[in-house]
Amino acid sequence: MAITLHSRFAVHPGAWLRAEVIDPHGLSVTDAAAKLHVTRQAMSNLLGARAGVSAEMAIRFEKAFGLSADTLMRMQAAHDLAAVRARAGEIDVERVGA
Repeated sequence: MAITLHSRFAVHPGAWLRAEVIDPHGLSVTDAAAKLHVTRQAMSNLLGARAGVSAEMAIRFEKAFGLSADTLMRMQAAHDLAAVRARAGEIDVERVGA
């Protein structure tokens, strides 16, 4: 039997990173971008939940803060799937097989 999680458990990894990592370390978006050697815009988009976490960014967070890149990628996949499931009724396909 499959376990189904409510979509509210699918937190955007950027919002989580801001609340649980960046803010507690007292870092601004600019500071965090400098530490991870990325642009301020890329960091702002991620932490503002306007962009997803890429595999490379997940590795950067893993190296900088000791987080698991695998966990961040699973968070992103769960968030993406929850967003699409919320509009699954709009996706038109033809059923194949029985």
